[in-house]
Amino acid sequence: MNARLNLFGSPVAGKALKHFVSAGKAISDSALPASTQELVKIRASQINGCGFCLDMHTKDAAAAGETSVRLHMVAAWREATVFTDAERAALELAEQGTRIADAAGGVSEEAWENAAKHYDEEQLAALVSLIALINAFNRINVLVQQPAGDYQPGQFG
Repeated sequence: MNARLNLFGSPVAGKALKHFVSAGKAISDSALPASTQELVKIRASQINGCGFCLDMHTKDAAAAGETSVRLHMVAAWREATVFTDAERAALELAEQGTRIADAAGGVSEEAWENAAKHYDEEQLAALVSLIALINAFNRINVLVQQPAGDYQPGQFG
């Protein structure tokens, strides 16, 4: 399987992705817990059907010590007992932020207030930025049908 477009060989895509990666670095350097960041990336990527990002973020999370049980339960986080209340709040915000078009009112006040109970302003800024950024990455990869499965942890680090 080949991608519709060679993102890594395109000067325009390369310039755009360079800025995306810089934004990602600002988020990864924030006080938002790294494990929460990976869970959010995984959940948004599941919703968007982005195999490339799922491959990357599940492997990076596992390499960072995330358990297979938690990784397997991300899609069913509401019923799973393996996530903290803060992680649940982040996952709910990620779901609603990813499915904006599905809800007339966008992200609910309840989801926002719940996240704000667990994260300070800077962490919320990182979380909001992360949700927007992973959705952008998902859309690029889904649009070009970027193949998944060959990613090696830390490959783009």
